[in-house]
Amino acid sequence: MIENKYDGWKKKASIFLISQSMSLFGSSIVAYAIIWYITLETTSGTMMAVSILVNFLPQIVISMFAGVWADRYNRKRIIMAADTLVAFATLLLAVFFLLGYKQLWIIFLISAVRSVGSGIQSPAVNAILPQFVPRDKLMRVNGIKASIQSTIMLLSPAVSGALLTLFSMEVTFFVDVFSALAAVSILTRLKVNSLAHTNKRDGSLQHYLIDMKAGMAYVRQNKLIFSLLIYYIFFFFLVSPAAFLTPLMVARSFGGEIWRLTLNEIFFSGGAILGGILISLWGGLKDRIYTIALACMGFGVCTVFLGLSTHFAVYLIFMAVTGIFMPMFNAAETVLIQESVKPSMQGRVFSMIEIVSLSAMPVAMLLFGPAGDKISVETILLMTGAAIVLLSIIIFANHRQLKGKTEKET
Repeated sequence: MIENKYDGWKKKASIFLISQSMSLFGSSIVAYAIIWYITLETTSGTMMAVSILVNFLPQIVISMFAGVWADRYNRKRIIMAADTLVAFATLLLAVFFLLGYKQLWIIFLISAVRSVGSGIQSPAVNAILPQFVPRDKLMRVNGIKASIQSTIMLLSPAVSGALLTLFSMEVTFFVDVFSALAAVSILTRLKVNSLAHTNKRDGSLQHYLIDMKAGMAYVRQNKLIFSLLIYYIFFFFLVSPAAFLTPLMVARSFGGEIWRLTLNEIFFSGGAILGGILISLWGGLKDRIYTIALACMGFGVCTVFLGLSTHFAVYLIFMAVTGIFMPMFNAAETVLIQESVKPSMQGRVFSMIEIVSLSAMPVAMLLFGPAGDKISVETILLMTGAAIVLLSIIIFANHRQLKGKTEKET
């Protein structure tokens, strides 16, 4: 009797989600610890900029190869290898600190290695779910995954701060090491059928480039996915002020007390947790692009109201509602790719999405950061919020037109 790959999918999804939650939690704790260490030791904006670069650039670069690996090889093993790499790098950093070597260049080097691990892992994590989760359950699982991630991002700063207060940097590093190893151990229990079409090319650079070009050609020829990639670029470019400049707005307009900045993060994360739960229960519209357009519209409208807010309590309410729409957008986008892209290409498509999302926001801040020193953050939020609403209308209109052409061709 042939085993259905979806047999026991709930148990498999639970194993996967628990494993990745442990991995993400440990990584987030260390990420905050490193940021705070650099901030307190240097109080240098330049050093913080270098820290951001070493956390972003390696992940962007490795993502170009990681997508090919996710389509060529066993995705479960790739995820386990990436977690092991991050654990080993963090262990090295802990050992350096214990021996008294706490130079910034060591921290930057280890951070770059950890970034490489994240870049390797991400496309495989998104592409593996359709191998054991039924198509009609993908939105539910991705919604739960989004809620868990939002919860972790809410708890990580508090846990990291508590560990640094009660213990030391070294102890914080070891927490990540043990959580990563636990995640790998749990993932070994996940039984996933190998893809029958796994690419058997050799590992030469030439063949990697061939596979990358094949992935790019696939995206260009797939009008739906190509349109999604373009929407993604504009969306993450335009949401950057809401993501990075709102703490500045709070400090300028409402007061620079720590509790206000903390509530700003808590309300957004709380909204994101609720949004993940809602999309997992609702499942979104049948046409995923329309769900993306709806989430985009909601985020844009809320961004406009953030810019119009004159009372802190009102501002926090809109910040929470804004948070609801982010996991809806991300879950709908992820499920659209999982449903629409053939399995042998999903790793490369997800890697392109990863590169776009990681690149668009830092580039946007090169524009919006200096602009925030010349005009009010409220004005920037009003402009970008209106632009996001316009983008949602364009998404809806373009997709409707594309569907019309497809139906006529059919």
